[in-house]
This record gives sequence, structure tokens and C-alpha cells, in this order.
Amino acid sequence: MARSEALGVPRTVDLPHGTVAYRERGDGPPVVFVHGLLVNADLWRAVVPVVAAAGHRCLAPDWPLGAHQHPMRPQADLSPPGLATLIADFLVALDLTDVTVVANDTGGALVQVLMARHPERIGRVVLASCDSLEAFFPWPFHILPTLAAVPGSTWLLTQALRLRSLHRLPITFGWVAKRPLPRHITDSYLQPARRDPAIRRDLRRFLRAVHRRHTLAAARSFAGFDRPVLLAWAEEERLFPVSLARRLAEVLPDARLALIADSYTFLPEDRPAELAALVVEFARTGGAAPAPGR
Repeated sequence: MARSEALGVPRTVDLPHGTVAYRERGDGPPVVFVHGLLVNADLWRAVVPVVAAAGHRCLAPDWPLGAHQHPMRPQADLSPPGLATLIADFLVALDLTDVTVVANDTGGALVQVLMARHPERIGRVVLASCDSLEAFFPWPFHILPTLAAVPGSTWLLTQALRLRSLHRLPITFGWVAKRPLPRHITDSYLQPARRDPAIRRDLRRFLRAVHRRHTLAAARSFAGFDRPVLLAWAEEERLFPVSLARRLAEVLPDARLALIADSYTFLPEDRPAELAALVVEFARTGGAAPAPGR
């Protein structure tokens, strides 16, 4: 399915992992968006136009997390460190420097590994309600790596999600989005893995590699990460309590916390205008001004 035209012009880039599709909109300092599990660039469809209008070059890729367009190569490393390398390769391939990286949900865990292992091209980071520390995955999603080890489980999961009545359950979208997602958006998120066994293969390989040791190891390196970090967190977070964000702020040398009301984890879905405003201000100031909530 085509991504929202609000994200800009469709492009692709060939990387060692495989072909990555992305949308690009605007000119100016680069902002790269990193979504989470079983969603794609459409997550940012209401955020990108605001950030681009403020004078930024916005790049929203489909990362290989189960809702992407192009299967990765069979030998590609789809573990969290492997996907952090994929993000780093994307920045290198497009020669992006001093990048503002904006991540949500599972994407935040990948970006934390990126911060630990490949910080060279990062200028600043926005972590928006995301997996971190020991919450990778959080309850109730912690069962997914175990389930993924069972043959046929990812097929069963993706087929079961044809039932829209299941979309408000905690194990699906019920605890990540406060409001029901539009039908065409859930189709964008769920149909790729439902239709393509190679996409399901990628999803299964990632799920089997998820473990909190990756985010805990990244956090141990944060004392040496000197770029500004904005922790944009949902005040009503169901999966990643605000206490988790406060702990991250304690180990990051230059971090600020901004709380967003009336939202769950999917801030780009529930409160896109508020998140976009925070990203624009943070990218403009470089984190110089304290954000509310710290």
C-alpha cells in the first residue's frame, strides 16, 4: 500500500541489509523518523508536514519491523544491534549529518542502541514514549519473542488481526493508541506481513532477537553521549511509565522530559500536533531551553 502523500516524495535506497523505502518532504536540517513494531512511515503522517513547514528535511523510512514494503536480504542481521546499524547505514548513504532523530515505541529502543554504537551523525534525539531499560518488550508484549520461536506463530498472529474487534485489546493497539486508528491506517500497518511471507520472515527474525539486554547495555554507555535528548512522554502511558523516562533522564548527560496529556504510547497518532511542536522547538534550540515536566 502507498504511504500517505503528506509524508512527501517516495524514494528508495539500497543498503547492505536490503532496499529501504522512505518518504521525503521539506528542505533544511535533516530529521529522520524511526517507528516501532508493526507500523510504518504512516505513523508520522500528521507530524512530518508540521516539521517540514518549519524548515526541515524530513525523512520517514519504512524500517523492517513487520509493516515494511521491501523484504530484507535473507542474511541481514535483524537483531536490535543489526537494525541500529541499518539506521546508521541509512544516514551514511544519504550523507546526513547533525541529524535530529525522532523515535517512538520499539523504534526508541533501536535508536538507543544507535546512540550507543553509532553516534557519529546524530545531532540530537527525541525519544517519544518508547521501549527502554528493562522494558524491551514491556508487559504484555514481552511474550512475543517466545511466541515467535513457535513455527507458524507470526502467520497466525497476522491473520488473527484481520478481526478488527481485536484491535482494541492490550496486546494489539488498545494500550498504544488511546483512540481507534483509522481503518486505512491499520490496513497500512497490518497488510504487508499478512500478505507477504518474506515480510513475516523479517518480523519473526526481529521478534526472536528482542531482549532487554540490548537496551540495558545501551543505557550503560549513555554517560558518554553528549548530544541533547528530549524525552517526550505520554502522561497517561500504559506500557512505559513516566518513571522510566525519569530514569533515562538521570543517566543521559543532557536530557529533558516533556509530558504530553491525553495520549498513550502512539503520540504521533494521539497527539501529533503537540509532538510536532516539541520536535520543531527542540531542533531549533538544540535542547538549550528546558522542556516542561523535568
